[in-house]
Amino acid sequence: MATGRPEASSHPPENGFTPLEHPAPRLLPHVDGSVLPSLGGFGRHQRQLVVLTWIPALFIGFSQFSDYFLLAQPHGTCVLPPPANQSNWTATAPPVTGAAPALELPANGTGEEGPGDGMLCACKEWRLELQTGLSQNVVTKWNLVCDSAWKVHIAKFSLLVGSIFGYLVMGVMADWFGRHPVLILSVLFMLVFGLSVAFSINVTMFSTLRFFEGFCLAGLALSLYVLRVELCLPAWRFSMTMVASFLMVAGQLLMPGVAALCRHWPDRDDWQVLQIVIISPFVLMLPYVWIFPESLRWLLATQHYRRAKAMMLRIARKNQVDMTTEPNAILTELEQELHKKPQRTCIVKMMSTRNLWKNIVVLCVNSLTGYGIHHCFARSMMDPEAQPTALCHADYYTMAGIAVATCLALCPAVGMMGRRGGLLTFMIITALASLLQLGLLNLIGKYSLRHDTVLRDTLNRKFAVAFSIIGMFSSHAVSTLSIFFCAEITPTVIRGGGLGLVLASAGFGMLTAPIMELHNQKGYFLHHVIFACCTLLCIICLLLLPEPRGHPLPESLADGETFTRQTLLHPGEQHLLLARSDGDYSRVHDTPLHLSATGGATVAVATALAAVPASYALATGGEVIGNRAIANGV
Repeated sequence: MATGRPEASSHPPENGFTPLEHPAPRLLPHVDGSVLPSLGGFGRHQRQLVVLTWIPALFIGFSQFSDYFLLAQPHGTCVLPPPANQSNWTATAPPVTGAAPALELPANGTGEEGPGDGMLCACKEWRLELQTGLSQNVVTKWNLVCDSAWKVHIAKFSLLVGSIFGYLVMGVMADWFGRHPVLILSVLFMLVFGLSVAFSINVTMFSTLRFFEGFCLAGLALSLYVLRVELCLPAWRFSMTMVASFLMVAGQLLMPGVAALCRHWPDRDDWQVLQIVIISPFVLMLPYVWIFPESLRWLLATQHYRRAKAMMLRIARKNQVDMTTEPNAILTELEQELHKKPQRTCIVKMMSTRNLWKNIVVLCVNSLTGYGIHHCFARSMMDPEAQPTALCHADYYTMAGIAVATCLALCPAVGMMGRRGGLLTFMIITALASLLQLGLLNLIGKYSLRHDTVLRDTLNRKFAVAFSIIGMFSSHAVSTLSIFFCAEITPTVIRGGGLGLVLASAGFGMLTAPIMELHNQKGYFLHHVIFACCTLLCIICLLLLPEPRGHPLPESLADGETFTRQTLLHPGEQHLLLARSDGDYSRVHDTPLHLSATGGATVAVATALAAVPASYALATGGEVIGNRAIANGV
């Protein structure tokens, strides 16, 4: 009986071939395009978790800027024994401010150039007085002056070096074991080492514990950054990240007030109370063990499908999305993939890619240059002749204000120009500020105002401050945007390691500040020139980066490889440009030189075609005329 449709034949098709069937496209690899929209998009669950990543940003800001108070240089007065003809007298060491070494005495700090300097360094009793809100810190506790001043720089190194190692190690661990274990492990050890710092018995113990504190602080900051980016859809990523940046700057602004509240504590030294106060709030993160889940994006990218299924059902329930009443394509596909084993990827595999490793290296250089040259601008802005005051932290608040202005300017700039356009613009501003500061000030002093030295010095100082503020503003924007750029273009399977590399490069840039202080600012001009040259190199390299705005995050290494730079012209515009370039050259007669050239080329082509088999010509679209192969009309 006819049914109106052909009956399925039980016999195999002829020649053993079966008709080709195109498999349905997979949905699980498309987290931003398929998975998250089916779970409610950027719903209530995601918003709550993003808020939980914001809260620790304030505490991280406290810890990152604690060195300004724990290791601040005091104003020192040496109390010397009275001479035979006087009852008593004191010799006062010149006050030291800002980034100068701790109580760096005149000349080289050891008193080799004069009896007065040597007398000060031979002092057995110092009267040290802080100007930073605390009445006592690490420098005054253990008298880290003169011959012991180098220990202050080692203490400053310890937190930064620990952060560099933390970014590298914890980034790899976040890719291998997950974001959640790294977050919880960092919180636990941050409490252990951070509180232990407050009970240090000498500067060696203080520096060692600060290294591990920086290590854990890096793991905490990196895991929160990655989780925040992976929770958001493309339209929300940048705005949610900038809120966290504002909170970190708020921690920088509030730090002097927190230090002032810790002053004159009855039972403990001020610096110990300050250290306890800035570490204790991390206790609030202990419940994250239960309330903060693993990244769904990481679970899907590494094929932890059983855990991913349970989390997807939990997210759908919190976002009030029903996935059980109707057949769901994503859950159906997930059921079919449950038998697969998890696959992890290490950042080392980045070297086997063609484009991805270049993009990450470019961003590493950008981050290093941004933070490195930021110190050059900060040092030029500070007035070496200014006297410290107990109630005013002019330089500190100026840098914090510049950071706030940078965050405010980044939001509209990136919204209008995109990630690559904004990064390129701020890098150009940084290069111009640096080159003008290095060149214009020398021209003013060399070719003009030779006789009016007062006016010349005044103009030099004003121009230096103006260019320094502009340079600090733009270099801070370059560093912030480079880190975010890396988080967007690095695939999920190695996002922790890639972001760790860029953050570690930023740490190396920050490390230049204590290194220059250790060498008493020797070679500062060359240091600035090198970073100015790096800004020019970065401008060229930035043109090679893709534009990630509005695009989904890459999940696998293959996705990261396809994330390449678009051409400046759209395909339609490029085709129109090529069409306009075609002209009619039929009336142009061949010149003798043109005839000789084309004749020689024709002979060479004919000789080459004589050796081409006829079968090749047919395979490539040519014809066989007689016994000769004609390929491509020749």
